[in-house]
Amino acid sequence: MPETVLLCYCTCPDAANARRIAETLVGERLAACVNHLPGIRSTYRWEGAVHNDAEELLLIKTTEIRLGALKRRLLELHPYHVPELIAVPATQGHEAYLDWVRRQSA
Repeated sequence: MPETVLLCYCTCPDAANARRIAETLVGERLAACVNHLPGIRSTYRWEGAVHNDAEELLLIKTTEIRLGALKRRLLELHPYHVPELIAVPATQGHEAYLDWVRRQSA
């Protein structure tokens, strides 16, 4: 059975941090591809208060086996005290693309 491909979500406070994180993850082969979605707004509770902030969302494509290393590196790079990192398995998709993600994340 082929290795599981993951789609990871991570919000960043701005485009500069998002780009730096994305380029590092791809450059170090921890991710095959990272999409940047600018202009999102996040509403969340932090330290007893409700916040509503502009952020940039990263969609990170990687593999299950690389997730641990990706997580460690992301925590080193990210400016947030508790950065978002949610990994969802890609159970179906275009197999040629999923194979490419596997090769690029190795």
